[in-house]
Amino acid sequence: MKTKKLNKRIFTDEDTAREYLERLCWPNGAVCPHCQSTEAYKLQAKADSKSPVRKGVWKCKVCRKQFTVTVNTIFEGSHIPIYQWLSAIQFLCASKKGMSAHQLHRMLKITYKSAWFMAHRIRYAMKQQPLAEKLHGIIEADETYIGGKARGKRGRGAANKTPVVALIQRGGAIRSFKTLRVTTKNLREIIRQNVDKQSIIMTDEFTAYRGLNEEFASHQTVNHKDKEYVRGNVHVNSAEGYFSLLKRGIVGVYHHVSSQHLDRYLDEFNFRYNSRKIEDDLRMVLAIENVEGKRLTYKVHNN
Repeated sequence: MKTKKLNKRIFTDEDTAREYLERLCWPNGAVCPHCQSTEAYKLQAKADSKSPVRKGVWKCKVCRKQFTVTVNTIFEGSHIPIYQWLSAIQFLCASKKGMSAHQLHRMLKITYKSAWFMAHRIRYAMKQQPLAEKLHGIIEADETYIGGKARGKRGRGAANKTPVVALIQRGGAIRSFKTLRVTTKNLREIIRQNVDKQSIIMTDEFTAYRGLNEEFASHQTVNHKDKEYVRGNVHVNSAEGYFSLLKRGIVGVYHHVSSQHLDRYLDEFNFRYNSRKIEDDLRMVLAIENVEGKRLTYKVHNN
């Protein structure tokens, strides 16, 4: 996929940024977010009118309600200019290990609280929608723990850590999930929901994975305990590479991620990993195309 280089004015000029957002969200013309009608017109002040009309306001001919391109998106209700929102999206899409709210706060010259909430809204837009198609082919399954430094046996079940399970289609997409516990029941259910039955599952020797060959085409393992990491085509190196990137981002960029918000960060890292083969500009376009229908309020986010 190819995309034209972004016009730098969309990151400095509000009118240009809004028009760019309208083209992405409404490729076939304005759509009313209230009734989904395509019969709308842009409001403009009459020549002799003393009442100004806010730029970017449309009116639906069917339901007669006014709206802008930000209604029913992650931008709704925000006083931050659209061009700064687009800049923040570009930063998060182009930064391999993410960008902290403190860095956004410094670069965009907005408050830390605004930058923190803005980043979480963008991660919400990056969230992968439920897919009807399951992962297939060769699937690597692995788990890790995110959190404190204290380690338990083999690093599993350690106190103050949150388990994360990753499923990677070899050479393809990843799906990672926060889970309460790493047990045979939990792992089996996650794999069932996301992996096609005809797939070949590859894992390490962790006992919770035993029995997968009864439900899937094949289950092959490598024994990390005996320092076996690759045996022919059998390995979980792709999953471990993703976990390495995730942990470097959390430790080096975000420093600490609470269990409460970990899902959002996984959405961010999944999004960048799954779009790793395309240019940063197109990755930004993909994120913006997902902003519609994802309203996230500060109150809801903190519940």
